[in-house]
Amino acid sequence: MKKVLTGNFAAAYGAAAARVNVVSAYPITPQTTVVEIMSEIVANGELDAEFIKVESEHSALASCIGAQAAGARTFTATSSQGLALMHELLHWAARGRLPIVIANINRAMAPGWSIWADVTDSIAQRDTGWMQMYCENNQEVFDTILMSYKICENKQVLLPTLVNLDAFFLSHTSQVVDMHDQAIIDGFLPEYEPELKLDVHDPHSFGALTSPEYYYEFSYKMHEAQMRAKTVIREVGEEFGRVFGRSYDLVEPYQCEDAELILINYGTIAGTAKEAVDVMRERGLKVGSLKIRYFRPFPEEDIRHHLKHAKKVGVIDRAISFGHAGPFFTEIKAAMSQDNPPLYGFIAGLGGRDVSLHDIEFMTAYMQKHEPEDLIWIGLRNGQGENH
Repeated sequence: MKKVLTGNFAAAYGAAAARVNVVSAYPITPQTTVVEIMSEIVANGELDAEFIKVESEHSALASCIGAQAAGARTFTATSSQGLALMHELLHWAARGRLPIVIANINRAMAPGWSIWADVTDSIAQRDTGWMQMYCENNQEVFDTILMSYKICENKQVLLPTLVNLDAFFLSHTSQVVDMHDQAIIDGFLPEYEPELKLDVHDPHSFGALTSPEYYYEFSYKMHEAQMRAKTVIREVGEEFGRVFGRSYDLVEPYQCEDAELILINYGTIAGTAKEAVDVMRERGLKVGSLKIRYFRPFPEEDIRHHLKHAKKVGVIDRAISFGHAGPFFTEIKAAMSQDNPPLYGFIAGLGGRDVSLHDIEFMTAYMQKHEPEDLIWIGLRNGQGENH
């Protein structure tokens, strides 16, 4: 069955199809419709789950942590300032090795007050231990919610995931989404049965204090789980392809095989980049696009593989690490330090500014005419930076 869904509805239907047991809800624009439709799905009896209305995003994640520790599959959604309010508990969830899934609607951080797309909110949570992935379209949102539970709950991983989708470009834009028979989904994603859980019928109290003697090893184990997750992500993506006809990986190359110039991107910019590549290919330019799906675990090996023959590489960031450069750019520059291709760091689309086909063509032309730079601002107003 196919449905016309916004990205927010795709996230909600994905969580419902995963048969989550507990949904915690707190509204924030532009995420609110995710938990609104979840409330309707639960109220209508379409999903047998506990729907918890809480007083803040901090409480929303706290509810998921408690329920997940007791053996429930949990889901919540947030955005921007709400994700920032969750920051403390993001560490608790990851270090507690709880496979929670959050749909985060990427929204700019305030001030200035903005409700439009910008990935600074999720990038700021980079070092919490959560896996992070970025969706290009609403089909990928639905599919990734399902896959994330299977990946997170794998015994080799047991880490939470942040599924990111751009505000309004996806959250409030309707696209056709291929839905699947629930029986087939249940075969792909069985019920959550953790080996260890708190028994509500035989409660105990556990202290969380850890001495330096063991804390170091806990951190090592979390890192190793992230690294193992790369294999699990690939295996689950391939299994998803066999069952549902769409395969996924940590990255998605497009026309990269013979490309001399490659543009690295993520989120909704990836769709525009593919279209730009087609246009430039018709003009005889050997241009390719490499979409990064997972920011954590960082797919260093995949990136190096696809860039090994490129003469120049540009990275398009919808975020800025103030005082340095784009966050994806700096990670890719570190990953490619031994191969040393010329790298260009483009900042574009902050605060929901549109990144057009023309913008991407401009970036390609810039790479052809200029020496590599770490920080190139695209489309600044009033004559600042590269205003074109």
